[in-house]
Amino acid sequence: MNNEQPSATYAAAGVSIEAGDQAVELIKPWAQRATRPEVLGSLGGFAGLFQLKLDRWKEPVLASSTDGVGTKLAVAQALDLHDTIGIDLVAMVVDDLVVCGAEPLFLQDYIAVGKVVPERVAAVVKGISEGCVQAGCALLGGETAEHPGLMGEGEYDVSATGVGVVEADSMLGPDRVRPGDVVIAMGSSGLHSNGYSLARKVLLDIARMPLSGHVEEFGRTLGEELLEPTRIYAKDCLALAAEAEVRTFAHVTGGGLAANLARVVPEGLTAVLDRGTWTPDPVFRLIAQRGRVDTAEMEQTFNMGVGMVAVVTAEDVDRALAVLTARHVPAWVLGEVAKQPTVEEAGEHDRVVLRGNHPRF
Repeated sequence: MNNEQPSATYAAAGVSIEAGDQAVELIKPWAQRATRPEVLGSLGGFAGLFQLKLDRWKEPVLASSTDGVGTKLAVAQALDLHDTIGIDLVAMVVDDLVVCGAEPLFLQDYIAVGKVVPERVAAVVKGISEGCVQAGCALLGGETAEHPGLMGEGEYDVSATGVGVVEADSMLGPDRVRPGDVVIAMGSSGLHSNGYSLARKVLLDIARMPLSGHVEEFGRTLGEELLEPTRIYAKDCLALAAEAEVRTFAHVTGGGLAANLARVVPEGLTAVLDRGTWTPDPVFRLIAQRGRVDTAEMEQTFNMGVGMVAVVTAEDVDRALAVLTARHVPAWVLGEVAKQPTVEEAGEHDRVVLRGNHPRF
């Protein structure tokens, strides 16, 4: 009688080398689609190689950004739909890079899974590849890590780091902003990738709305609305900066419009915005109504329909709007930059002031 304990293996512990290899094979076509001429080598090396062509730049400055998608992943996992979440990931990274005027060059992803299901990993990477194509950057490899015992078999998380480059004397930022500059809004495609913990709490837990249920206000199911990919503005912002005098951009993510715009408004100035210039999408109204969420909470959690903001000179407003319209980006004048009033005049030192009310909200 043999009482010896069977030898332990990596596969028995929950990690499949074979599944990982199969996932890599499925990923290759998508990684090869998202490339640039500067990329050297092929997928599978220990490091991604990117040859920075210095003859293009006089004094290049590298910019870097890291981000994830947050709990929007829970919706994708609940619906078993994974081919758009990668677009959200790319958007969160590259649209932070472009705020300073940087052109996104390449991105590397990290996918942590409870169990490697090659087709699911490939679907995620397909979305990342599509996002990189939209942003004009290369997907320069990444990592897929299997974490049995730490994550459930159907669970995964994603993050990415992107690198961009900008000419030193062309960097955008708060130091360029002046009184009289105009704030231009670029419309969002919905919730984007922020506020999903509150959105899911209200719509799924409090209102008990099924993800598969048709919502008349949306003209589609709740799940389709919540999985709408984040709009990627990188190419649009770069085109705008090439055609008009842009002072800076602000990517509207966690914290909402006011908090993110305040990051690029220098001390002594105030951006005065008018809520009456746009109507937030129906999804924002539904969350506010079903959860009895007040306006202040909504505006500091969600983008409320504004995904990116450009601050431009007053002389270039019409040109800026024309550029964005030609690129099919919803855009409108949101407000203007003024000298910050004294405490006696305003009672506060807000760098961003929202006035008026949203029509029909």
